[in-house]
Amino acid sequence: MTEADSIDFGGGVFVSRVATEHFSPDPDVPGTEQHVLYDDTDLSAGMSRITTGGEPITWTLPKREVLLVLEGTARIEIQDGPTLRLGVGDMATLPPGAATTWHVSTPFREFWVLG
Repeated sequence: MTEADSIDFGGGVFVSRVATEHFSPDPDVPGTEQHVLYDDTDLSAGMSRITTGGEPITWTLPKREVLLVLEGTARIEIQDGPTLRLGVGDMATLPPGAATTWHVSTPFREFWVLG
């Protein structure tokens, strides 16, 4: 398997690499790119990255998100909730419907699961 590959072995087994450079624009979150490992109506998982600085990113979560910061830092403001300050190795979970504003250092990369 090369770094750019995502492989579907069948039977619900999917494999990729954290070091992949195979990202595409995220249609749901402008200004970000994503590498999707798995996606169906109940669960999705993958990585997002931001390589250039810019405006804060606003996003309302469609499902619960569990995330792990792989590179960079993030300050996540949650409307009517706390402000999170996360760095490499930090994990968090956010509830469905949370209206968030993300301020990230670049480059920034996270592993996420929505379900």
